[in-house]
Amino acid sequence: ENLKVSVDTLGAQLSSIYSKDTKTEYLWQGEESFWKGRAYNLFPYVGRFFDGKYNVYGKDYCMDRHGFARVSDFVLSDKTENSLSFTICATDKTLKEYPFEFIFTVRFVIDCKKLKVEYFIKNIDDKVMYFGLGGHPGFNVPFNGGEFEDYFVEFERECTPIQRFLDEKGLLTEKRNELTLIDNKKINLYHSLFDNDAIVMQTDCRTVCIKGNCSERAIKVSFPNMPYLGLWHMPKTSSPFVCIEPWLTLPSKAGKVEILEGKENVGKLNSGEIYENFFEVEIIE
Repeated sequence: ENLKVSVDTLGAQLSSIYSKDTKTEYLWQGEESFWKGRAYNLFPYVGRFFDGKYNVYGKDYCMDRHGFARVSDFVLSDKTENSLSFTICATDKTLKEYPFEFIFTVRFVIDCKKLKVEYFIKNIDDKVMYFGLGGHPGFNVPFNGGEFEDYFVEFERECTPIQRFLDEKGLLTEKRNELTLIDNKKINLYHSLFDNDAIVMQTDCRTVCIKGNCSERAIKVSFPNMPYLGLWHMPKTSSPFVCIEPWLTLPSKAGKVEILEGKENVGKLNSGEIYENFFEVEIIE
């Protein structure tokens, strides 16, 4: 009755979050002159590896930025009146870059004006499986009049996130600072904010809203079990969108090949176990 959601089988990527009440499209529509993506699912890694490779169980493997799920063809594995589920499994191709047998499912569930994006990872290998995970949805800004600079990202409560800095190649550095927020809650949006790529932070306040000065409408994103948050649009552009990116893990550190077993906050699954996580998007009108 309230929302219409569309999903592409390529990457199990959201392609629309449309409000029937106000006839508004809230999801970024992938204009190639800025960013052709819309809402990547990041698995089995978030961000980049140093030199494009990592090590697990004593062997080096190569993997592209943000993992292979975003470029994989998913199968529609379940459909109900208010949900869609999409699944991929390990293949000969994935095993060459990620040596684990797995089943990865993304489920989208609509409840009134809320969209829940659920992740299920099953380890069907005979060894412990290590992984990264994250979301990458982009939202149109502006979405209800005004200019990009009339909007801001607001945390649900006062907090002091710790900003984690990336180098020019998108790799994690040792630098970290408390992120200065307006009134301990807000980040005003302006295009040059993203000239040095994503703003990445560690936060214990895990609900944020995109709001505008010109209306009461908002896009609320909650990610209770993801410790990191990225804010991004294409650097050095006037991109009319912002990505709100909940992450379980961070990109690799600059200067060293990542050993997956020792990675900070890495996901870990014993043989036969299932890992679950989610984030939720609420349209407030």
